[in-house]
Amino acid sequence: MPTATLTRRKGLSGALTLVLVLLGISVFINYVDRGNLSIAAPLLKGELNLSPSQLGILLSAFFWTYAGLLPFAGWLVDRMNVNLVFAGGFLLWSAATAATGLAHTFVAVLVLRLVLGAGESVAYPSCSKIIALNFPEEHRGLANAVIASGLVLGPGFGMLLGGMLMARFGWRSFFVVLGLVSLLWLVPWLKWMPKPQASLRPDLAGAPSLPEFLKLRSAWGTSVGLFCCNYVNYFLITWLPYYLVRERHFSMDNMAKIGGTAYLLGACCATLAGWVSDRWIQSGATPTRVRKTFTGGGLALAGAFVGLAAVNGPDLLCVAALVLGVMSFALSASNIWAITQTLAGPQAAGRWTGFQNFLGNFAGVTAPALTGFVLDRTGHFYWAFAILTAVAWTGTAAWFFLVGRVEPVSWRKQPRAGMVTAAL
Repeated sequence: MPTATLTRRKGLSGALTLVLVLLGISVFINYVDRGNLSIAAPLLKGELNLSPSQLGILLSAFFWTYAGLLPFAGWLVDRMNVNLVFAGGFLLWSAATAATGLAHTFVAVLVLRLVLGAGESVAYPSCSKIIALNFPEEHRGLANAVIASGLVLGPGFGMLLGGMLMARFGWRSFFVVLGLVSLLWLVPWLKWMPKPQASLRPDLAGAPSLPEFLKLRSAWGTSVGLFCCNYVNYFLITWLPYYLVRERHFSMDNMAKIGGTAYLLGACCATLAGWVSDRWIQSGATPTRVRKTFTGGGLALAGAFVGLAAVNGPDLLCVAALVLGVMSFALSASNIWAITQTLAGPQAAGRWTGFQNFLGNFAGVTAPALTGFVLDRTGHFYWAFAILTAVAWTGTAAWFFLVGRVEPVSWRKQPRAGMVTAAL
């Protein structure tokens, strides 16, 4: 009997709890790996004698393959053993991280960042598929909150400890050790990964065709909502250290403490939000009401608080606004993928996640570049923060109004051409 058929209100089994912990650790490693080059940038630039434009290319190269391959990654995890696809991607991106520490040319680092993006492209479609297959609705809030905690803790670890470790031991040692130690994650995963759900093979369950999938309003709503949430996230990851040091004149140590504290509290907030959302649903509330309240409401608060950080005033007000902004972002992130998994169901969770993440991660290209352009033109961060607030509130509208009811889409095959249609 599939694990997902656990009786309502029953707690997670020990096996599923272990799977969830391993997924959370993998996402934590994922976000440390994708952000570590930004932390190493000052050291890397001098050692490899890079121009500013070359450094910019290296910082953005990850997203070229990561975003570009997400639709294929979603297709792949819907058609193969998702546990092994995930393990293969993890192996690839960890090896790329370790190899980066041995690279001595611009081209070598560029290629390895592209490989890193390719490996990480399977992560979120795989996590979403695994949760959709094995976790019932009333436990998906907590399951996705653990994933969101890894997402938030990764940048926090990078800011707080990554910089200190690189300053003491060098960026090369950090990359090599991080990549090699990360590979140890594969040992428990291959031993305790969930059993394949053979009864839900896509050719038997009627996975949707891409054209029919693209007709779904909710597919576009979740994608726009994720783009806006990611805009806030990538703005904070890429520009928050610079803003605190250059605009607010904090020391590097104080910047690390502020960023680390904000992301640590955010991780706690994400986990708590997931637990509360599950309890709320178990008490009788609809997934539509619960999931949209956290995703849309959290994103609205994040936009408001982060926007306040740009207002001239005491440093304490700025720090408080940024910390509350990160915590609010974590509230939103805790339930995003629970919506996707419920809408798509096990048959289409990989494809839906891949498509949603494909569009959503263009924010990784847009937010850093647009912020830099605005900063060049205006000389300060005011309009950059104002744009972030507008984007966040646009995302709130998408979650509340563009996404339909949070309930499984009815996928059914067409009688003749073998095509499938879907209705919300």
